[in-house]
Amino acid sequence: MLADRLTSAGMATRARRVAKALAENLIPSSIAVWRGPSRPRRVALTFDDGPTDLTPEYLDLLDTVGARATFFVVGDLCAQRPSVLHDIAARGHELAGHGFTHRRFPLLAREGLLDDELRRTAGLLPPHRTRRPLVRPPHGTMSAGSLRVVAAAGFTTVMWSLDSGDWRTTQPADVVNAVVGREVQPGSIVLFHDGQSWTVEALRTILLILKGAGHELVTVGELLGR
Repeated sequence: MLADRLTSAGMATRARRVAKALAENLIPSSIAVWRGPSRPRRVALTFDDGPTDLTPEYLDLLDTVGARATFFVVGDLCAQRPSVLHDIAARGHELAGHGFTHRRFPLLAREGLLDDELRRTAGLLPPHRTRRPLVRPPHGTMSAGSLRVVAAAGFTTVMWSLDSGDWRTTQPADVVNAVVGREVQPGSIVLFHDGQSWTVEALRTILLILKGAGHELVTVGELLGR
């Protein structure tokens, strides 16, 4: 029984990897992206679920190495912390939507997704610097239908190529190992989350290692050349 469950889990994992690889190769980059070009030696760090009371600590750490990053923010939290939102932009970072209520996009009706999640959040953010504003679906969950709605509304969906795993641990060492324990490739889009003390601690090490390895830490828009 246990062996059967492990085999099923392994098959499901492989199926997800195959589906992800197919999506990356088949979906135009104007609709959805998982990584940027491999040249020059640039990496985009992204932070979901803010702004939070800990966001200023993330910003201070990024400042220490001259890094720019992309913050995928939740509209409801933006409305609660406008001064933090302003600080993110003032320090040269990129702001993009992560829904207004953090509900999974595929579960929403078209009008709710468009008006309540995409446009309502975008209305709280500074004008976007890229040709198409960026958005990341909450939980990284998307369907063909939700992806179509997002694209038709003029947004580009941004996923990630490297998951720090900071959402499934509270140990900074786990986060460090997940990112720099494997080789970070030029063009990587790295997923982190805002509001977590262990992510802050991990960043102290990760930022120094990435900069020391010669990576330029840029926003997603800069990584994609938009």
